[in-house]
Amino acid sequence: MPKTIAFNFPQDLRDAQIALHETRTAYEQYAKTLPWSAEPMPGWEGEKQLHSGYRSGKADSPGYTEEQAAKVADFQAQLLELSIIMSTHPFWDSVDVGNRVKARMALKHAHEPAEA
Repeated sequence: MPKTIAFNFPQDLRDAQIALHETRTAYEQYAKTLPWSAEPMPGWEGEKQLHSGYRSGKADSPGYTEEQAAKVADFQAQLLELSIIMSTHPFWDSVDVGNRVKARMALKHAHEPAEA
């Protein structure tokens, strides 16, 4: 059985990980409400698929409104800032290079309750 390494993550790094996860989730949910193209684009219809009759296609896209584009840009800026905080945190210098991937994966799950 592989040896489990315990990492003592600083609270600010744990908080940044949670903020990154929550922001990414909010962005993904918001993106589902947007038109399929950021710019106005005509729709299209593909060829009928052999044996299934399925025909792919998209309706015309009105493009993003100014408010939608601004909100997307805000989400992207937040995600970039949080990603930089996560990747450049001084904690990583204290972790052996060979264990950094394990530490990063452990941090992604540090907010979950410990198994009994």
